[in-house]
Amino acid sequence: MPKIEEAHRYFPVLVVTGPRQSGKTSLCRHLYPDYKYVNLEDITTRALAADDPAGFIDSLGHHAIIDEVQNVPEILSMIQIRVDDNRERRYVLTGSSNFSLLERVSQSLAGRAALFTLLPFSLPEVAEQVKSMTIGDIMHNGLYPGVVANGVPAELFYRNYYNTYVERDLRNLLNVKNLLAFDSFMRLLASRIGSEFNASAISREVGVSSVSVTEWMSILTTSYIAFPLRPFFTNVSKQLTKMPKVYFYDTGLACFLLGIENAEQLERSPFRGAIFENLAICELIKREYNQGKDPRINFYREKSGAEVDALLHSGGKLHLYEIKSGDTLRPDFTRNAKALAALLPDVASTTVIYNGPAFPPAAVNIRDI
Repeated sequence: MPKIEEAHRYFPVLVVTGPRQSGKTSLCRHLYPDYKYVNLEDITTRALAADDPAGFIDSLGHHAIIDEVQNVPEILSMIQIRVDDNRERRYVLTGSSNFSLLERVSQSLAGRAALFTLLPFSLPEVAEQVKSMTIGDIMHNGLYPGVVANGVPAELFYRNYYNTYVERDLRNLLNVKNLLAFDSFMRLLASRIGSEFNASAISREVGVSSVSVTEWMSILTTSYIAFPLRPFFTNVSKQLTKMPKVYFYDTGLACFLLGIENAEQLERSPFRGAIFENLAICELIKREYNQGKDPRINFYREKSGAEVDALLHSGGKLHLYEIKSGDTLRPDFTRNAKALAALLPDVASTTVIYNGPAFPPAAVNIRDI
């Protein structure tokens, strides 16, 4: 929050993106309670904004929060005109469609807007709420505010979240005619968390073209459902993989798609290690976003199988992370990271993320990333 408030002192427009129900509206209305609030999900409000962008913007006064602004992108040009006329005006815009919104912002509000991404809660943000929960409970429940703060049962929350996403956002983002195939794709993708994303292989299993699979993956990234993690390349003479790995922005949704109904079932699941890795990767990403930074995270994998789970670029240095789902720290956990650190310049640290006690700087508990 301090980063957002600081930016708003210098930029007349704030843009907060992130998945639906991640708390964007609550955060913005908490920070700026005196701003007039409108939501462009409302059909009547959306029609007014589309029919008369200038009149709509002027009706909001000099300080306003506009929710789901991607629904009427033409008002961005009018906001540009108004803030250029009067730099005292302040607008806070939210949106749950990343690429389409940011493309419009870069065209209309370049130099006038500060951009932030709000994902579901990070573990340090809800340390008190989850301190009595096992890591299995946390992974199964996920970290959306509706589950963590409002107590909605995870299965109920994610079933409605997913169905609403398919029925509303999916149709807006791309004309997906075969929803059954898309559902199969989603569930297959969840089973491949932490694995390489091979569009051709997935297309054969789902029964659609690899072009469709690539488009669908773009949709998931655009709407903050899942994302590719790119491999790290170096001049080191190794045969490195070129395919990205796939992760979900929230483990609760991944568990729902995998049919995992509770934490006990997750503990017995062959997907437990992958879900833990997913949680750790997302915690690293959230930490960077919450500090007002754009995450620069990769993984490293040689075709021989040697792998480092996460390489974080920060301050011109590399921080290497090995992610292990166990509770006991073993000396061989850092073998690959130390071997890679010996080959690369500017490696500042090698750290194990796991579910045991912290031993700084060698290991950190996943709750404290």
